Amino acid sequence: MKYPIHPLVLGISMVLYSHMVLSEQSVTTMDELVVEGETQPALTTHYASPSTRITDIEVEGINATTVEDFIKYEPSLVVRRRYIGDSNGTVGIRGSNMFQTTRSMVYADGLPLHYLLQSQWSGAPRWSLVSPDETQAVEVVYGPFSAEYSGNAMGGVINIETRLPTEQEFHAEAGIFAQDFQHLGTDDTFVGHREFLSYGDKFDDLSVYVFHNHLANKSQPQSFRYNTITTPVGGETAVTGAIAGLTSTGGSVMNYADTGGEEVTTDLTKIKLGYEFQDWLALMTVAFEDRDKETRPNNYLLDASGNPFWSGAAVINGNAFSVSSSRFAISDNNRQTALLGIGLEGPMGSSGWDMTVDFSFFDVMKDQTRTSSRNPSDPAYTAAGRVSEYEDTGWITLDLKTRTQQFMGRNDMSFVTGYHYDRYSLQIHDYNSNDYAAGEKTSRRTSTGGKTSTQALFAQWGWDFTPDWDLALGGRYEQWNMMDGFYYRYGGDIEDYADRTEDGFSPKLSLGFTPSGPWKYRYSVAKAYRFPIVEELYKNEEATNSTSIADADLKPEVGIHHNLMAEREITGGFMRFNLFHEKVDDVIFNQSITLPDSSTVSSFLPVEEVTTTGLEFVLQQNKVFDSKLDARFNVTYTDSEVTKHSANTSVVGNDFPRMPHWRVNMLLTYNFTHRWDTSAGVRYASDSYGRLDNTDTTNEVFGGQDKYLFLDLKANYRPTANSRIGFGIDNVTDEVAFVAHPWPQRTFYLEGSIDF
Repeated sequence: MKYPIHPLVLGISMVLYSHMVLSEQSVTTMDELVVEGETQPALTTHYASPSTRITDIEVEGINATTVEDFIKYEPSLVVRRRYIGDSNGTVGIRGSNMFQTTRSMVYADGLPLHYLLQSQWSGAPRWSLVSPDETQAVEVVYGPFSAEYSGNAMGGVINIETRLPTEQEFHAEAGIFAQDFQHLGTDDTFVGHREFLSYGDKFDDLSVYVFHNHLANKSQPQSFRYNTITTPVGGETAVTGAIAGLTSTGGSVMNYADTGGEEVTTDLTKIKLGYEFQDWLALMTVAFEDRDKETRPNNYLLDASGNPFWSGAAVINGNAFSVSSSRFAISDNNRQTALLGIGLEGPMGSSGWDMTVDFSFFDVMKDQTRTSSRNPSDPAYTAAGRVSEYEDTGWITLDLKTRTQQFMGRNDMSFVTGYHYDRYSLQIHDYNSNDYAAGEKTSRRTSTGGKTSTQALFAQWGWDFTPDWDLALGGRYEQWNMMDGFYYRYGGDIEDYADRTEDGFSPKLSLGFTPSGPWKYRYSVAKAYRFPIVEELYKNEEATNSTSIADADLKPEVGIHHNLMAEREITGGFMRFNLFHEKVDDVIFNQSITLPDSSTVSSFLPVEEVTTTGLEFVLQQNKVFDSKLDARFNVTYTDSEVTKHSANTSVVGNDFPRMPHWRVNMLLTYNFTHRWDTSAGVRYASDSYGRLDNTDTTNEVFGGQDKYLFLDLKANYRPTANSRIGFGIDNVTDEVAFVAHPWPQRTFYLEGSIDF
């Protein structure tokens, strides 16, 4: 695919045009557009949890091409976005690692984006259903201390707030980005671009907002093909191009290919309608996303005649290794999804009570992957391959909340109560194909899937019982069901899983002390149940390079979480210390074994107990020392340890995987004038492990969990109040680091935007 520059030229041309037609006196601060129109947002009780918030104005200092970039400098948090446009942007918060995706919740205007159907890379939130241009602010709420959230908030909750217009407005933005990447057999520049166009207006009580977001990018190679080195026995084919290396556990291997760059194109179209009647606001959101991805492997190997070598026993420099033709297979994926959301909020007469209702319907309309058996350049290539697709996959959720800040007529008491319902469904079908490119489904290989549902009732009461002290008591009761589970294996019978019901009650307590002066303190403790999701219960899969085994008997994770906070107000901001501790039983963890040919076998097995203790420091301040410098800084030390595991006592005392001891983030923005500002960002994480046995200690190799220190820069120039030009660089020092897959190397950004 060729990546034209014309969208960028168009965007910057609009900026320059606006500069010519608008006078110098037009440079003023624009009014923010707010999603709630003229009403006030519903109050929440998550004050029991520490939280941070970043606005769209602050994010202008970040190279933000997708909405998850809003939080890449937030405390105790990581988003494993491997490249711009990656659909596998998993998030880890505090004691929940980036592959425990079911422990982080993501909402956009009350609509769930968290994907509680699958886990690990497949369970990433559907970030791409929100554009950064529509986003007004993002809030991160840490831990399950509010009864409003389920145990899926063990790590935390990310609340995305988007905008509705208060007057007629048009917004256009275009950007281009380029990454230089060098590793093993790849030395190339990968280029992408993004365009956004929106229209909004308000007609009396009706607000209308519609936009289209287009993103196209080609990533760096994500995976590398290798096999173990053996002693030649004769008969091997002499080759060139293979590169000797190590696995994450130190084994000697020969790298002979990579999966090539993932070439992705994403189109998001969204319509939002807001209607105000009396003091109520009704909001409807309709979003449709169309996503294509192509993967084309690179073969490093040549035989003595200079022809690519595709399969068999090979030898180079006295080292023998085997090559499988299936490792060069190409694949194409098309995914189409739709999200419908309806929200309603407002006061219940003059009673002092407010009500909020949120309904969401998410449907995977199409998700089909077509994979060849061999590479089209292989002389033995045929049209044969495989086709896999999703059917009856999606969710329905309903949340009903009512609250008051004057419970029982008392100004010192608040109360919130509500009901939650969700239903999740997943089906995955895998077929042999005589013509994979055409999507032909010749014979069924496997089918697997099922459903879960949850109903919950919750309540939380707050009492300011003295001027300095407040207390919050809450509880959440949940009833969870698994149903309609099945597994069909080629040549066998359909196995049906028995339906099952579990329930749990999660008490919550938070005690706050706010004496006169700049300091305030809060201790919160909560119990939380995290129930298994469909993939963990039902997904059995035998792919070419991986096998997954589910467990329909999994019990819920049960955690006890503590947080002790001390916060001091300072001029223009705050500084905060958090000491957190959590102990989670029956931790559902996907444990994998990598075979000599780099294929994997994995299964969802419980780890009996994992204990995490952490200390977090957060500093946020605008106009530091009364200067033009704004600062956001945080550092977190985390010790996450396997403290019980009867099934394998040798791992007791080990670090839990993908949990670095140290994380440091910093974002500094210097506002030279109302036209110019520059920003510098730092992201650091120490070494961690990817395996329970902690044997993966090799750095800078595929599969490793490396430390990293990324330095990012951004500069903005505003020709007028309605336009902006931005230039930035991520990973300025071009650091090489892996999070199993390689992190992006040095990446350049150029963007232009205009409002008119």
